[in-house]
Amino acid sequence: MKVILLSDVKKVGKKGELVEVADGYARNFLIRQRLAVEATKRSLEIRDEQKLQEQLHEKELEAQAEELKKKLDMIKVHFTLKQGQDGRIFGSISTKQLAEGMMKQHGIAIDKRKILGISSVDALGDSDVKIDLYHNKVIGTIHVHVAPKQ
Repeated sequence: MKVILLSDVKKVGKKGELVEVADGYARNFLIRQRLAVEATKRSLEIRDEQKLQEQLHEKELEAQAEELKKKLDMIKVHFTLKQGQDGRIFGSISTKQLAEGMMKQHGIAIDKRKILGISSVDALGDSDVKIDLYHNKVIGTIHVHVAPKQ
């Protein structure tokens, strides 16, 4: 029997796939547990519509990420760190602090796990930090300025 999977099923297939399984397995387990529906003409049409909607939604998210990337290029985030007598700094700016600084200073929410390449900014002056805005397709850059605390 051909069925369309409604969720991932181990050793059978992924959500949205059209798979051929034994009739008893389909009726007694997959359909009863609401893991699949029988592959009819109407259910195939619904699956195709849902895939189209997902593609449109993904394109919209990617466009929003591109807009955010342009906005980030014009922004500079400012931080201060304590500095010792010999010019050394105490501490560093973590990814969590970078995300909080973006929210406080510019009102842009960024997930700290999306910050790429560094775990912290630990130097005075200007630094560029890369951020994954959309599935490694859109990479934005924020400019970070770290000044010594007076």
